[in-house]
Amino acid sequence: MVGLVSAALADPLAGTQPLELKGDPAEQMVEGITRYLLRETAAQIPRRSPTRERLRKILGVVDERAAVTEPQLTAKVSERSILTETERFRAHAVEWPVLSGMTAEGLLLQPRGKAVARIVVLPDADQTPEQMRAAQTFAASGFQVLSPVLINRQDTWSGNQRIHMTNQPHREFIYRMAFMVGRHIWGYEVQKVLAAVDWFAQQEPKLPIAVYGYGEGGALALFAAALDDRIGFAGVSGYFGPREDLWTQPLYRNVFGLLKDFGDAELAAMIAPRLLLIDTSPGPSVSGPPAPDAQRRGAAPGSIKPAARPEIEREFARAQSLAKSSGLRLTQDAVAALVEAVGAKAADVAPVAISPRNAAERQHRQFEEMIEFTARLARQSEQVRNALWSKTEHLTPEEWGRMAPTFRARLWDEVIGRLPKSNLPLSARTRKSYSGGKWDGYEVTYDVLPDVFGYGVLLVPKGIPPGERRPVVVAQHGLEGRPQHLFGLEERERENGVFTNFHYYQNIGSKLADLGYVVYMPQNPYIGDFRKINRLANPLGLSLFSFILAQHDRLLDWLETLPFVDKVRIGFYGLSYGGKTAVRVPPLLGRYALSVCSGDFNEWVYKVTTVEAPYSYMFTHEYEIPEFDLASVANHAEMAKMMAPRPFMVERGHRDGVGLDEWVAYEYAKVKRFYDEMGIGDRTEFEYFNGPHMIHGVGTVQFIRKHLGR
Repeated sequence: MVGLVSAALADPLAGTQPLELKGDPAEQMVEGITRYLLRETAAQIPRRSPTRERLRKILGVVDERAAVTEPQLTAKVSERSILTETERFRAHAVEWPVLSGMTAEGLLLQPRGKAVARIVVLPDADQTPEQMRAAQTFAASGFQVLSPVLINRQDTWSGNQRIHMTNQPHREFIYRMAFMVGRHIWGYEVQKVLAAVDWFAQQEPKLPIAVYGYGEGGALALFAAALDDRIGFAGVSGYFGPREDLWTQPLYRNVFGLLKDFGDAELAAMIAPRLLLIDTSPGPSVSGPPAPDAQRRGAAPGSIKPAARPEIEREFARAQSLAKSSGLRLTQDAVAALVEAVGAKAADVAPVAISPRNAAERQHRQFEEMIEFTARLARQSEQVRNALWSKTEHLTPEEWGRMAPTFRARLWDEVIGRLPKSNLPLSARTRKSYSGGKWDGYEVTYDVLPDVFGYGVLLVPKGIPPGERRPVVVAQHGLEGRPQHLFGLEERERENGVFTNFHYYQNIGSKLADLGYVVYMPQNPYIGDFRKINRLANPLGLSLFSFILAQHDRLLDWLETLPFVDKVRIGFYGLSYGGKTAVRVPPLLGRYALSVCSGDFNEWVYKVTTVEAPYSYMFTHEYEIPEFDLASVANHAEMAKMMAPRPFMVERGHRDGVGLDEWVAYEYAKVKRFYDEMGIGDRTEFEYFNGPHMIHGVGTVQFIRKHLGR
């Protein structure tokens, strides 16, 4: 059995300082990373370098729009084509093409007299176009108006009735799927705006083109005008302000890299010298997603609070300093100011009631179109990856060695996000905290970046002769795990009749240490209140794994300093979230000599995006899982290929609920072919075993002994 070492005997490892850490190191790790990100969010503001190309990329405004056609009336044979008419305008229910298989639906308001301008009017997500008084004011003032439906914040269709329903807002449900394929619900709706602009721009006579939006529509108006010079006038109401609290807002507003290069001020400056009117009226308040119940849950937290007038003014002042030109104005009535800006006079008329035809059916159609469009992109992503990776077929290990850094850099820099290399001293601190029959266990910390540190437990076999260097296995826990779960029990413990976490890890740490390996078990920061890390990191172009990679890089720095460690024989073995680590960290950190992925290897893109399988992350509370545009770069097979020519193995229980044997085998077959055709097929293996989500530790241990020695 393993014993705890008393404080009096808790000597540090030779060459390190004493560790005096108190409290929960995992909690302190998460809070330290949080402080780092909050500080970096503020520090990033003066470093921003906004470009339209970058904005299109991160919003996913990258698909070719459909051929321009006149909006089509959507009335049935038994219905009038006109919803309502006044002395100044007629209102029609219309649709217009946007992308292949995706349309916009909403209102066309045609002025009765000669049109003076053309405008896209965007409601908040929980408004219908028919409720937008601004649209009627513009039409009565002589504007031709198109006003599209936005996806709302209800959860009516968020899920699959045959599998599971969620309380995710419709916008979040689409966001999750789209994020993996490099798209975004904001981007889809910006495309609807620009498709309307395409039609406006083709009409004669040529007239000023404008966009106006409120709330979520205000965000779209700001993005669209920043992207397209054809929009000469823009009005934003209920949205403009500082974005440093983006991480607290609904998940569907999360944009990878947005705050790295763009705040609202930068977007406004991109519009200047064209006219941008910022309305200081308060925007909508959203307290959070629909309330969960027994049937529906899984939504991410997040709320929307209207920006205060001083906040709006400060961001506006920053925009003015960036723009260095006229065109930006604050106003309390952007509608009237925009009408006057095109040389017209705002009509002072009472709004009329416009009743939408089957608003729920229309919303459902728009939702399903986005789901199907995104699902098609996910299905086609394998072709995108195949095209990217086709040049890597039939290579020698030497040829792949010259090519691999480009692929690794793309995954690290564009998908995961790379932190700066640490320039801090390691400052390794240790204390002897555990004692086994054949090894001693030390708690360890080391510095990574300001406020960011690494923590774990090192098991050192007893009696290593002076001068001998042993291989190391870095053994990684899963979600909500701790290093202590991987070692220490000779018998399985039961808690209320259920195996504890020790059962899933099969004491792999102490098992490997008993075989004579040095074993290090890091604390990874996916524990406790950790999901805020991704929310803070993503807008900076970073992610949770940015920090895990940085921690492991420093870990390797430290391990290489130990006199009993063979630095060319350091392997990795991870279960579950540790298996996620196994295909993201060792492939990118060349100093890892081997990687074993247990209980996670999968047809990952399908698992994260599908709404047709119960194993999908589309239905769970783990909202940090999607990685922006990963589907275009690497599935699990391609991540594993980045490990080559170093050994790589997959371990899979037949009844592991993370997926199906068939999914795993399909994805692994690509890895096996890659290694075989490179002439190194003996360096990769796959082991099924009869069991659930757990470490088996049979074939994998043999694999480790084969390739690391002992």
